[in-house]
Amino acid sequence: MCNRFIFSILIFALLIGGNLSAQDADNTVNAPKAHSPHKATLYSMALPGLGQAYNKKYWKIPIVYAGIGTIGYFALSNRSKYLEAKEAYIYVFNGEDYPIDNDLIGKYEADDLREIRDYYRRNMELSWILMGLWYVLNVVDATVDAHLFDYDIGDDLKVHLSPVINMPQPMASNPSPGLQMTAGIGIKLKF
Repeated sequence: MCNRFIFSILIFALLIGGNLSAQDADNTVNAPKAHSPHKATLYSMALPGLGQAYNKKYWKIPIVYAGIGTIGYFALSNRSKYLEAKEAYIYVFNGEDYPIDNDLIGKYEADDLREIRDYYRRNMELSWILMGLWYVLNVVDATVDAHLFDYDIGDDLKVHLSPVINMPQPMASNPSPGLQMTAGIGIKLKF
């Protein structure tokens, strides 16, 4: 009975594991691992800068976080000034007289406080929009960089310009002179 149990476990493991031959193991070891733009995008969406780390562009990570920190500072600073101006506007507009610790009260009228409040609110909202754009830029950078990760930039790339005579179309009368540019990667452009 014990032998039957072990035999069924071995059969089950082989069915689940698939082919486990030495030749398959050698092919998987020697196969180059493809760099995935999808992975870089997901990593960068999960944590800004992680896609850049996946792409091995470590120097970009401080730039990503410097942008987030700077924009975040301005967003939070404008938010605190907005809340202060909003509190002062409500206080002055309602004609309150209880003691309050707000430096804007007594310096400005209600209309001025409303303009100050709207100014800081606009700046706060603009800062959050810029934060979102910075986040999207981080994701786009990681994705594009991952697409170009395996791009071959060899030393044998060259450009060659040569004169050519463009043959006329069936209805045209004269051939026209031009230039032909040939790149080292096999692209030909005629001007």
